[in-house]
Amino acid sequence: MKSKSFIITLVALGFIIIFFLSIPILKMFVGVGSAKLIETIQDGEVIDSILLTMKVSAWAMVFVLFTGLPLAYIIARYNFYGRSLLESIVDIPIMIPHTAAGIALLTTFGDTMLGDFFKFFGIEFVGTEYGIMIAMMFLSAPFLINSAKDGFRKVDVKLEKVARTLGANPISVFFRITIPNAKKDIINGALMMWSRGLGEFGAVVILVYHPMTTPVLIFDRFNSYGLSFSAPVAAVIIGFSVVVFLIVRFITGRLK
Repeated sequence: MKSKSFIITLVALGFIIIFFLSIPILKMFVGVGSAKLIETIQDGEVIDSILLTMKVSAWAMVFVLFTGLPLAYIIARYNFYGRSLLESIVDIPIMIPHTAAGIALLTTFGDTMLGDFFKFFGIEFVGTEYGIMIAMMFLSAPFLINSAKDGFRKVDVKLEKVARTLGANPISVFFRITIPNAKKDIINGALMMWSRGLGEFGAVVILVYHPMTTPVLIFDRFNSYGLSFSAPVAAVIIGFSVVVFLIVRFITGRLK
């Protein structure tokens, strides 16, 4: 009897959090209506913002794949002085407010010496896609790096050592043994980083208001025209985010 009461309590508590997580999403679609959703999907500005958000978030993910995987491997495989500090630096963007991150990026890559350095190579971060990319990367890179780090730690070191004894060089071992065996965590982290970048607002809006990503477009329409004009855009991006989430779940499930 006590066991039954315990289970009922767990179910009731679980239902409460499910209620708060699901009802706002369902209410968004019901409140907007199918006609308004279709009209919003046909809105060129909305489509352009979604495509821009997808594209730049994907480029941020690719950048971290090239630069973050080596870092994740070093942290996972080697014990060295300062490793804990390095891991903390990777995790810091998750903990700080996103608007604060935007201010930090603006004061670093805006009208500063470092900003001028990048301008020399034709790269500007304020008001450009590069700015959107660096904001997305700054706040979502930990998802990829930490997931890859966990994946590398799961790979048996003996496999790498056997490959080395058979004549493979370290680079070959990394790409032919380590990465394939950690691919599930790497892909999962990459997809999570990409999907997290899609929803980034706080840092992006400080660095780049135009061109508008979808979260910035929602904010702009809410400020300019009110809830009736911003809610349909929000419903579209929520629906898109759900689709992305289901794809991520499907891909990671197939990798098991």
